[in-house]
Amino acid sequence: MKRIRFTLLIFSVTLLASTMLNARGVYQSREAFLEETFNGSVPKAEVIWLSGEIKQHASEILHHKPNFLRVRYWALGSKSAWVLNEIGKEQPITVGIVIENKKIKHLRVLEFRESRGDEVRHPFFTKQFLDVQLEKENQLSKNIDGITGATLSVRALKSLATLALYLDSKRKLKAQ
Repeated sequence: MKRIRFTLLIFSVTLLASTMLNARGVYQSREAFLEETFNGSVPKAEVIWLSGEIKQHASEILHHKPNFLRVRYWALGSKSAWVLNEIGKEQPITVGIVIENKKIKHLRVLEFRESRGDEVRHPFFTKQFLDVQLEKENQLSKNIDGITGATLSVRALKSLATLALYLDSKRKLKAQ
């Protein structure tokens, strides 16, 4: 009986460990994301510096001071692509976001480094961001449903979507 319990314990621990390790992964490189977004003709990267009002709003959106001074983005006409990182629980989540005409047209988790919460990478979750735009007070125009057990990952993606929309609006002002 003890041997069966021990075998079940080992099996359970192994299964749990393999599930946790499988959550981590690179799902698409930044280069492949940009190639796909711009149909193989990726424009030159541009930069928005986080200073003054932009830094203040970025801090409010992220709920902490940004740990970066500038954000690179790629733009062609009314379309822009952003590759941003935000901490889930302990590790950064890398997300690619495409914005066109002030609306999110595509959001993809490019790399997930946490041991759990990777459900946010699946289309059932990311499709909620389609056609979302920024409203007053830097709020998303649509409610994004959470995922039990992935609260911090969901929060990170919502913050990044909001930040990308906000920075895109500043990009357009910079171009004028």
